Amino acid sequence: MRVRSWAMPADFGYLMVLVLAATLLASWPAHAAREQTAEAWLLKLGPALNMTTYRGIFVYSRGDQVNSMMIAHRYRNGQVEERLVPQDGASGEILRKGNRVICVLPDQGRIQLDRIIPSGPFAEAIASPQVPVGAWYQPEILGEDRVAGYPAMVIGLQPRDENRYSYRLWLEKETGLLLKSHVRLGDEVLERFQFTMLEITDELPDSEFEIRSDAATKTFKSALPGFGDKGRMEGWSLGWRPDGFMPAAAPMARRGQAAAFSDGLATFSVFVEPAEALDMPQGASRIGATTVYMHYTGREDGADGFLVTVVGEIPPPTAMRVAQSVVVNDRRALTQSQRD
Repeated sequence: MRVRSWAMPADFGYLMVLVLAATLLASWPAHAAREQTAEAWLLKLGPALNMTTYRGIFVYSRGDQVNSMMIAHRYRNGQVEERLVPQDGASGEILRKGNRVICVLPDQGRIQLDRIIPSGPFAEAIASPQVPVGAWYQPEILGEDRVAGYPAMVIGLQPRDENRYSYRLWLEKETGLLLKSHVRLGDEVLERFQFTMLEITDELPDSEFEIRSDAATKTFKSALPGFGDKGRMEGWSLGWRPDGFMPAAAPMARRGQAAAFSDGLATFSVFVEPAEALDMPQGASRIGATTVYMHYTGREDGADGFLVTVVGEIPPPTAMRVAQSVVVNDRRALTQSQRD
């Protein structure tokens, strides 16, 4: 059998060099992404939540509750604009332009709120540079993945004490936008957030940020939960809270007073109100990662006392310790706030 021989072209070595160079260049972004520290990725997350322009659909689940939401988000001229439309259950929509928020809810018409409603997972907390997340969680890079068609870096956050849950975050490689997240207790996933459809873009048209409902406009300041700057702690004090939880935007209480605290990822609120004829059971309940703990204080003489409710993304034993540390110093100040 004749074996044909062939000569290597003179430029073959040069072609091989070009192929090798192209391969290295194509893989460079992935290697560069892996070389960034977990802390560096976390620094990208806060700005990305507000300053990335995108549209999509995300799914949020906790316990046996699963909800999907359509979202359009735009950052233009230093202002965040966002429109959220639930995809399950009753119809409605929420439009945010800067600090102005309008909610259109079934049977209630158009509701304009003068206070800020936090936007998206962790947006209110991580966007604040004052909270050193790394001081309370151990960040690590867990690998790479793909979510809603976009390559992502997976960042794990292990709590440094027993007063917090662990987190797993999927961040889009180019922008740092949060694509997916888990709140975890050991190996159990308590809550999930994930984009199922996403388009990151440079611009979205004005039509994406227009209320589609023709419901009449109604303005409320306190009929629906809003968010204040620091809440009220007049007449009562908190004897203990986990290290690293700092005052945050607090929900307005319908009765009594409320204060909120955040460590940069998790947030919990404390409500203190006159018990009067309330007969709520004491103890803890949990849906997903959200704990609700109720505790009565100063109720030795029967119905006269106060109901303390702690609500937030903290383990039940932590919520119990917070609630039981509340001390009412001035009953009159608390009852006066109810009349105000």
